Amino acid sequence: MRIRQRQWSILLAGFAVLGLAGCDPSPPDATSEAPSSIPVSVMTLEAADLSVTEDLPGRVSAVRTAEVRAQVTGIVKRRLFEEGRDVEAGKTLFQIDPAPFKAEVDIASAALQRAEAMLAQARIKADRLGSLRRSEAVSRQTYDDAASLRDQATADVAQARATLARRKLDLQFASVEAPIDGRIDQTLVSEGALVSPTDATPMARIQQIDQVYVDVRQSASILDALRQQAGSATPELSVEILGSDGKPLGIRGRILFSGIEVDAGTGDVLLRVLVDNPQRRLLPGLYVQARIPRAHYSAALSVPQQAVTRTAGQASVWVVDAQGQVQAVPIELGELVERRYRVVSGLSAGQQVVIEGIERLSPDAQVATRPWQPAANGERLSAVAR
Repeated sequence: MRIRQRQWSILLAGFAVLGLAGCDPSPPDATSEAPSSIPVSVMTLEAADLSVTEDLPGRVSAVRTAEVRAQVTGIVKRRLFEEGRDVEAGKTLFQIDPAPFKAEVDIASAALQRAEAMLAQARIKADRLGSLRRSEAVSRQTYDDAASLRDQATADVAQARATLARRKLDLQFASVEAPIDGRIDQTLVSEGALVSPTDATPMARIQQIDQVYVDVRQSASILDALRQQAGSATPELSVEILGSDGKPLGIRGRILFSGIEVDAGTGDVLLRVLVDNPQRRLLPGLYVQARIPRAHYSAALSVPQQAVTRTAGQASVWVVDAQGQVQAVPIELGELVERRYRVVSGLSAGQQVVIEGIERLSPDAQVATRPWQPAANGERLSAVAR
């Protein structure tokens, strides 16, 4: 009996398996086979003003530099200025011992008085002999000799006056004055030193730094472009001055195109930027950077550097069409400014360019877009043509 029940159980189980095998399977979910959209970040192109600049290293130099030198030989008695301070032209900086020069002035003055006395005597004698000559009381030779002595005495007076003027000038040179306005550096001589006009080392140096030059070197090939950019309306291009760390100092200057000479060895030109420096923030010898303007575009399109891909040297970007699909569009690139390429051709304003997520894209791929948010970065890159 138990054997028969077991046989019926096996038979019923077999029928159940055959019934399940004969049933049609349920159709798959249609939505599971639909391709999913690729998430990307996009940017809508807009035309905007674009200024292309280049940061070049430069050195600060004074507009005017003067060496303070002795014009007479003597002993320095006093220094009449404070090192590192501003001085005005004509201010006495050093006092050389004036006693020898005063004595020379007295000697020259006495010589002038003697010459003037001799001239007065020679004139009287010549006048007297002139009257006698007209009455033929003296010979012509006697009168000519007297007239010659009178003329010599006149020349002696002129020479004595010149000598006196020179001695007075030497006395004046004993007070060494500042030749220009500016800031005086440390003194290079001390009290008691013997100075002379032939000394190789000056007594001090004065630098005028209310205006300074920033000298930068630039390829001569862009010189014409800079001149054309300046134009006739603004003949001097404005330049922004940066610190050695690249941070703006809030100071601007202008390029001076006069006196530019090309270096035969390097092919570079020395651009001189004139900068107003009323607060004396720029000191001679300081290393700075100058932001030189290269070009300006009134309605330029630009794309972030990360959006550009290159294939066999051809630059391209992914553009989203009206159906939400992407296509690779070849473009021509211009300068690179602040991590953004200027687009010369290939794109137009209003198009959506993929910025992030391009590594998963293929032609005609469906994408889900979201606005691109640029990362905050204050770094500025020099313009480089690509």
